[in-house]
Amino acid sequence: MPSANLSTSWQAPPGVLIGAVLAAALFVQAFVRLRRRSPGHAGWSRAALFAAGLALLVLPLVSPLDEAGDERLLSAHMLQHVLIGDAAPALILVAVRGPLVFFLLPPGLLRPLAGFRPLSGLLSFLLRPLVSLGLWGATILAWHVPRIYDYAAAHPLVHDLEHASFVVAGFLAWTQLVDPARHERLRRPQRIFFALAMLALAQAVVDVLLFSSAPVYARYAHPAEPLFGISPLTDQRLAGAVMMVEQLLTLGTCVALLLRPYLVGRRARRPLLSQ
Repeated sequence: MPSANLSTSWQAPPGVLIGAVLAAALFVQAFVRLRRRSPGHAGWSRAALFAAGLALLVLPLVSPLDEAGDERLLSAHMLQHVLIGDAAPALILVAVRGPLVFFLLPPGLLRPLAGFRPLSGLLSFLLRPLVSLGLWGATILAWHVPRIYDYAAAHPLVHDLEHASFVVAGFLAWTQLVDPARHERLRRPQRIFFALAMLALAQAVVDVLLFSSAPVYARYAHPAEPLFGISPLTDQRLAGAVMMVEQLLTLGTCVALLLRPYLVGRRARRPLLSQ
């Protein structure tokens, strides 16, 4: 795939498009229903956040980024993964946090699903904090094992499973951090440590990519035509940098927001102590 053809390599995977349309439809009906009752809980900023999150989930899978990552650049593939597995879930969950999340399913659909015990039991298990963290870590680490990574890249069905697992694991982990339904499975200090644990798990992959002296993945080791003239080793280090920067931006912002009440409280106490 010559670099000149990148701009024409858009695609329309049916599963991605159907999922995006369904997600948008559920959000729109929830937004409209809640806005009629309580406009303050369904502001337009929520719609903007959801649209941004959905775009970050869909565009990496349908745009030239997908083909560039599959065929030429590990850094492009990494950018795709961190967008669909971290940035998109985080924005979407922040968008629906609070009363809005309870309106996502129409009553006619919510009642039978809530009464289906196998589904509710599975969700309860997956949303246990340690289970969510374990699945997120296993997903990140396992798919970046060279043999597994190269196998997935060469087999479309396994590759689709890889992408789906990143999305699911991302939503599970970020549910613990954002707590959209305010179940308070984790207290604020525990959420901070949860985010730091995610950073530590991702850093294991980052370190390998940044500090390896040779290409880790055979798929990118000998490109027929290096895209944009980037060497395999430079591309690999760029992939590590992409992952590290994205994790610091998303999880770092999350930790900063979680720490903010403590910092504000400390500043408020200082004048009292000085009196």
